[in-house]
Amino acid sequence: MPFQIIRNDITRVEADAIVNTANPRPVIGDGTDRAVYRAAGEEALLKERMAIGEIARGQAACTKAYGLNARYIIHTVGPVWKDGNSGEREILHSCYEKSLAMAADLGCESIAFPLISTGCYGFPRGEALQIALEEFGKFLLTHEMEIILTVFDRKSLELSGRLIGNIEEYIDEHYVGEAGRKEYSYRRRNAPGLNYSVILPRKDVFREESRLEEDYESVSPALGKADAMPFPPASSAHGFRPDSFADYSGKSLDEIVESAGDTFQQKLFRLIDESGLDDVTVYKRANIDRKVFSRIRCNTYYTPKKKTAVAFAIALHLDMPAMLDLLSRAEIAFSPSSKFDLIITYFVTNKIYDIYEINCALFRYGQPTLGS
Repeated sequence: MPFQIIRNDITRVEADAIVNTANPRPVIGDGTDRAVYRAAGEEALLKERMAIGEIARGQAACTKAYGLNARYIIHTVGPVWKDGNSGEREILHSCYEKSLAMAADLGCESIAFPLISTGCYGFPRGEALQIALEEFGKFLLTHEMEIILTVFDRKSLELSGRLIGNIEEYIDEHYVGEAGRKEYSYRRRNAPGLNYSVILPRKDVFREESRLEEDYESVSPALGKADAMPFPPASSAHGFRPDSFADYSGKSLDEIVESAGDTFQQKLFRLIDESGLDDVTVYKRANIDRKVFSRIRCNTYYTPKKKTAVAFAIALHLDMPAMLDLLSRAEIAFSPSSKFDLIITYFVTNKIYDIYEINCALFRYGQPTLGS
């Protein structure tokens, strides 16, 4: 996976290059800097660091990794947050840009970053994350490298308050717990304006049919009626009504089998051709490794993991019906009892297709991230 987020101590991460948020002067600082020196070996690392001398803010320098499970330590000096009007953002952009460029020059295949300047330097985490994601995305468009963002806990990824609030509200409005499935009986009915059916409680068990219809239409005020429940529950096969399939009456089993539609792989590459995008753009947008993409292209019956299939849908900017159709060809369904599915649905229905931002949201809620 070209980009991933992990919860770990960066000094324990295995990568070709480990990025250290360094002190400008060749001394052992606080936070990540002190942890890196202790893990690498203070005496040897400090000696090489002193030979480099002072590093300007926004710049980077390289030393050996010594006791770390890496080849290099890239030392970059981040900005101290003052008021946001003193060039802090530009300096932070430069830290990531210079560190990535140095790793490429060194022939690194992987690099691990902390969230630079968000500790004792006080840079707001939400803005720091957006800058990191922007630089990672820009770099990965033209380079093949694994980038690992390392955080101590999930809440370290402070997405914008607006985005987190919207996602949490969306989950609260749409989540269907397993307890409800076990406690109540259900009946199937067609969702208004959609190509698939949803499961609703029987009116004699739960509430009157008129209230059900009213609640269904008001599930999400921000979305239209047809989008109020934009995916089917897991129990509704692949998200299609039975009558969405062809009428096979009077046909032999051989005829039915021979009339099978496109596989996931065939449909995917048909969509790529229709999009006008080249393969490289698609697999980079999808956070998919080039070798994995090559295997998919060579195998008509490739069966993807859910996070891989969804990643391609995000890369191609598919709407919900088109995404569900693509996923169904890999026998993958969406469920309102899955927070992963709800988060993806939130982003797709709001036409937000930045896979790095989506992965940060998934990570924050403890869900698998997209890509392969």
